[in-house]
Amino acid sequence: MLKQGKLELTWVGKYEEKKIEPRILIEDKSKSYGDPNTENMLIHGDNLIALKALEQDYAGKIKCIYIDPPFNTGARINADGEEIGYEDGIEHSEWLDMIARRLRILKELLSDDGAIFVHLDDNESDYCKIIMDEIFGRKNYMNRITVISRSPSAFSTVNPGVFKAAEHILFYAKKRELLIENACRVKRTPDYAYNKWIANPDDYYTDWKFITVSQAFEENNNVRSKKPETLIENYNKFIVNNAHRICRLTAISDTGAGKKIIEVKKKSIENPDVIYRVERSGLDDVYIVNGQQISFYIKNVRELDGELAATSPLTDVWSDIAWEGIANEGSVTFKKGKKPEKLIKRCLELITKEGDIILDSFLGSGTTAAVAHKMNRKWIGIEMGPQCDSHCLKRLKGVVDGSDKSGISKIINWQGGGGFKFYELAEPLLIKNSKLPIYSINPSYTFDMMAEAICKIEGFKHKPIGNFQGKSSENRFIHVTNEFVNSKYVFSLVNELEERQSLLIYCTKMQSDINLPDNVEIKKIPKDFLNKCCFESEGI
Repeated sequence: MLKQGKLELTWVGKYEEKKIEPRILIEDKSKSYGDPNTENMLIHGDNLIALKALEQDYAGKIKCIYIDPPFNTGARINADGEEIGYEDGIEHSEWLDMIARRLRILKELLSDDGAIFVHLDDNESDYCKIIMDEIFGRKNYMNRITVISRSPSAFSTVNPGVFKAAEHILFYAKKRELLIENACRVKRTPDYAYNKWIANPDDYYTDWKFITVSQAFEENNNVRSKKPETLIENYNKFIVNNAHRICRLTAISDTGAGKKIIEVKKKSIENPDVIYRVERSGLDDVYIVNGQQISFYIKNVRELDGELAATSPLTDVWSDIAWEGIANEGSVTFKKGKKPEKLIKRCLELITKEGDIILDSFLGSGTTAAVAHKMNRKWIGIEMGPQCDSHCLKRLKGVVDGSDKSGISKIINWQGGGGFKFYELAEPLLIKNSKLPIYSINPSYTFDMMAEAICKIEGFKHKPIGNFQGKSSENRFIHVTNEFVNSKYVFSLVNELEERQSLLIYCTKMQSDINLPDNVEIKKIPKDFLNKCCFESEGI
């Protein structure tokens, strides 16, 4: 019998199951800022453990994830994003394991109608796509977006060969059939193929007279300049401002057009230079002359970033976003790895609306959170490095108080508002004895912290009600105690339960021969959750 195999990418550690401790988050109120009722979260700590900490409350709730993980180039970067020398990059298998473990949790956090953008260069993007095909499914692959991030210059092209100008964004849906993409257009120079000008647009359409756009520009241009760049700029503005009377002739398909349009097309061929109109209910009328449709340029003009502009549909090559001058966006310097606010804005515009939750677990200098905030999205940002304080915290305070006028602030008229809460990732609940192979409760934990941590590990929602610290359903409760538990103690708790309700008790010491009701279970601290997860730091 032939064995059925599968095509897959493998690496050291791929099949090692590592149960990550879902730690609690501790708010640092001295660093939280703005609206005290905000749901926005800035988290300082290891992003793998922080993602696990979010899973209980946010699984299936995140609409959009944008991450910009390490590119694995070998460059060493300090807190200001500056290269300070080179060392070996993360060994390839380690990088694959690092990204795969995070992507698995990120998928669980995504809503069914959500999507993820993963920004990489060509060092690991192809390998990452294979991993994402495996985790998200190839059917949920949307696009590989090519982003032009560098332009050749005298200083950057001294070496022979092909100049690297692009980075890549892998775009995947959680469930492709549920993802709704918003219509997006980008600015472009006007399309000069639209070269006909209607000299008398207010007359009845059968009397329209045509001249060239260049003729019309010469007749109407009041600004005389010998500078070519000024002339071109004025010509382009002229086209945009008069797009309703600029047109071109386009072919009419005999198979794709409607019956009425095809009939009129034939009639127009038989009657040269006569303009016909096909009226359509709920749609623009179609004008036909000499067997061709009169297509107006106005359909390609939109208001973008507060001004009228020639536009075209968004493609999978993004070359229109400027990367020059972004080093000081948000008033924080991060020379390597910083992304333009307009880039994040486009990703969010593509699939989100106001009020959606945005997540970035490699927050860096805080760009994703800043843009999401300005666009009235809720956000969660995770950063483990010192720049969480030196960059993210500083930048986001500026966004909240309205002092940040950089990035997209002007084009969306951002004036400030809202707020965020700052969280530290708690230490492990258990610590290992330095001499013996035993664990004990971390002495930095208060009783309330311990109770919350145990609730999270056991899958209970931490919500103290009377003697119960939380519940996992309407009928299942948990009680955590440091006291000695005996039959009397148990039955005092059972008396608080209603019919068909059950109870899990966690304690440090208990009566050895205790008889329990059928609806009560007792577990020991820490013995009974030692095997539930790893209580060690996960590193990157």
